[in-house]
Amino acid sequence: MNRIVLGAFVALALMGLGTFWWQGRAQVERAAPPPEMAEAAETLPDIPASDPKDMVGPAPPTATELTKEQQRFFRYDRNRDWRITRTEMLSSRSDGFRKLDKDGNNLLDFEEWAVATVDKFEGADTDGDNRLTPGEFATTAPKPKKKRSCAC
Repeated sequence: MNRIVLGAFVALALMGLGTFWWQGRAQVERAAPPPEMAEAAETLPDIPASDPKDMVGPAPPTATELTKEQQRFFRYDRNRDWRITRTEMLSSRSDGFRKLDKDGNNLLDFEEWAVATVDKFEGADTDGDNRLTPGEFATTAPKPKKKRSCAC
């Protein structure tokens, strides 16, 4: 019985509080009309008029057309120095998961991934300076897949 009385009292208190809040909000809105436009114009700073006349801005930058191999090269060359360091090559290798998983447990250990990537890097680095030139990097391109003539 006490819970019912307490629940009714709380419900009435919340309704009364909501009513007073609603009425108080309406009074604030009625008591504070928006400022007159003339008063608002006086408080705004002067905006300078701009008349560019015959002024011409700088030309927009042009986009260069990159070949597919250049786009692939720049995905690895993060600092755009036209050289891929070993760190740059290792940091962006994330595809080819299944080829790298040597033991076939669907878990790629760091050692499996690093060995395959280092082998690929060292195979492409013909001069042994731990940097790939664009020509050396081109040798790491994936081989094109053969298309089947019939999907029978």
